[in-house]
Amino acid sequence: MKKIAILGSTGSIGTQTLEVARTNQDLEITALAAGNRIELLEAQMREFHPSLVAVWSEEKAKELRLRTSDLDVRIVAGMEGLLEVAEQPESEILVTAIVGMIGIRPTIAAMKAGKDIALANKETLVTAGHIIMPLAEERGVRILPVDSEHSAIFQCLNGENRRELHKILLTASGGPFRGKKKEELKAVKVEDALKHPNWSMGQKITIDSATLVNKGLEMMEARWLFGVEPENIQIVVQPKSIIHSMVEFVDGAVMAQLGTPDMKLPIQYALYYPSRRYLPGERLDFRQLMQITFEQPDMENFPGLRLAFEAAAVGGSLPTVYNAANERAVALFLDRRIRFLDIPELIENCMERHTVIENPSVEEILQTEQEVYQMIDKLELK
Repeated sequence: MKKIAILGSTGSIGTQTLEVARTNQDLEITALAAGNRIELLEAQMREFHPSLVAVWSEEKAKELRLRTSDLDVRIVAGMEGLLEVAEQPESEILVTAIVGMIGIRPTIAAMKAGKDIALANKETLVTAGHIIMPLAEERGVRILPVDSEHSAIFQCLNGENRRELHKILLTASGGPFRGKKKEELKAVKVEDALKHPNWSMGQKITIDSATLVNKGLEMMEARWLFGVEPENIQIVVQPKSIIHSMVEFVDGAVMAQLGTPDMKLPIQYALYYPSRRYLPGERLDFRQLMQITFEQPDMENFPGLRLAFEAAAVGGSLPTVYNAANERAVALFLDRRIRFLDIPELIENCMERHTVIENPSVEEILQTEQEVYQMIDKLELK
């Protein structure tokens, strides 16, 4: 019986992780953490019977305690609650499905407690990869990628000599606005940006996919996960999301991982690595597929991707600025306070104003995040 704790259990990755647990009776959920969706969290508690649950606000924690007074469960709140879930002695692996830089401290705490990490919180490596990867080696814990693209790379490298890796070919669908020009993107509404052609995801990552910022974040994450410099990571647009990513070796051989767009596959692979389990669902039918097409990413009309490579090239605290500015800009867009094209504009503005810290500590990373939020609040949004 493998014992699992989940940060972000009510989000897209969290709920799909619980689907995997539902169909595999040898996975035990020992702890859950979520934001404030306590109705769904209560249902999860009643089905999976964790011994520890965390919610962000103390007020919601009190409400949840009343609603679940018949259950034998400890309910905690805030960052201290997240850290308690991360360090829970019973669990063996922590699924970090929480969104945002809030995931950094719990991830570090779990690693120091000897837990393997099933990583779906890309912000952790984007902003603190220089801290996380050496810590994983020091503590002897595994970072197992859950993002479909990083899982694909991880699978392609399984059993291979990583020193023989030459290039990562990171695939992108191109999002709902692939092929459109800036003039056409001026009138984009929130509803338009939330219509991803292939994947069902949370709102924030769906907007990131529409701006191609998500691919920029994935590039920075891949850099740390696989020890490859940004110039050796190539973005390839593959609109049907059939090839989830590829790797090129020093001899020119290219290996790819293919499959239907289903996040349960990388989730289950991370939880059972190095074993594979049967996974119900649709399979690729090459008689129907017929062809797979490729395109180059459009960094002129989608400058968020170009800015990611610029941030990665400089390094230090600049990727934190990129990530934090995007988080705040996406929130403003979803709140209909800025336009779609304002998102990369705000990111670039913040990057230009920032004085880079070469090797930031966790405290400096989190301070930089707050400074970026304050910077955006002061900017005149048109």
